[in-house]
Amino acid sequence: MIVEERIYTLHAGQAAAYLAAYEAEGLVIQKSILGRMVGYYSTEFGPLNQVVHLWAYEDLAERTERRARLLADPAWKTYAAKVRPMVLRQENKLLLPAPFMKVLWQAQETPPSAP
Repeated sequence: MIVEERIYTLHAGQAAAYLAAYEAEGLVIQKSILGRMVGYYSTEFGPLNQVVHLWAYEDLAERTERRARLLADPAWKTYAAKVRPMVLRQENKLLLPAPFMKVLWQAQETPPSAP
């Protein structure tokens, strides 16, 4: 399992507008294609005007396939064109879990043990 962390630094004063647009249009598109949203946050302290979101994938191949489908989706292209002017900078990181980490969606996919 891998987690992709995406950080968008927005132009000052654009966080509320970005989040509203994402909730109204982008959320349903991304969730239906990318699948496993781990979290979606905005910053309050430290670097301001940032939106941080986390997506889980089984592996890099799944991430590559799902991201390709997202970028090819006409509705996503329309949405992205609306919010792109709000974004100043984008950072992406691929995070690997510690050996003891088991995320909730993986735990739910494991069949229960016999009594």
